[in-house]
Amino acid sequence: MKQINLAYLLPNFFTALSAFFGVMSIIASSQGKFEKAFIYIILSLIADGLDGRIARITNTTSKFGVEFDSLADMVAFGVAPAMMLFFAIGEKFGKFGALISGIYVVFGAIRLARFNVTTGDIDPKYFIGLPIPTAAVVLSSWIMLDVKYRGNFDILILLGGFFLAFLMVSNFRYPSFKKINFNKNVAMKVLVFIIFIASLIYLYPIESIAIILTLYVLYGFIRGLINYLKVLKVTKR
Repeated sequence: MKQINLAYLLPNFFTALSAFFGVMSIIASSQGKFEKAFIYIILSLIADGLDGRIARITNTTSKFGVEFDSLADMVAFGVAPAMMLFFAIGEKFGKFGALISGIYVVFGAIRLARFNVTTGDIDPKYFIGLPIPTAAVVLSSWIMLDVKYRGNFDILILLGGFFLAFLMVSNFRYPSFKKINFNKNVAMKVLVFIIFIASLIYLYPIESIAIILTLYVLYGFIRGLINYLKVLKVTKR
């Protein structure tokens, strides 16, 4: 009988935990408990971040782990935020709300499939297209803003869900922050910046998360548009 290496179970445990939190988020959204749904998506994000790092540290990466991670991401960062969007906002708009929620899930699946087949071919410093975990947290934080401010941004956030779906399947580049080398001077500045951001999140959690991640989303979009316009200008000469 082949002995099971327990080290291989640890990263897969966190992957399973991420999927589990995703399901809990869907249930919370269906019950109208959107704050709980948001917290579960954040917990999924933490678990998802741990599984890959643990696999690399323990040298237990595997094809099964990669596929399992994608399926868990589909639940936690595809279906969960889409259901949160539908139950919080989309339901008020009938078929249009259902369509946007469905498009978000489908484009999220395309994003994950493309990531799996192109991982070894692109610069690890960048993601091609908006990562689905980022899109999930951005969308759910926007929804929480809408809930907090009594539905004043319904249509904007619904359209924002479509915008995020488009960015996931786009070719816009987003920094991955996976390989950043800091010297001592830069590290100190980064530490001060992190403390400042953490303080803002402590005081205004929803607003801070939404603003910071929205700036990240817009950075990749605007940078991509500028590069596209430069290429277009060159080709017209």
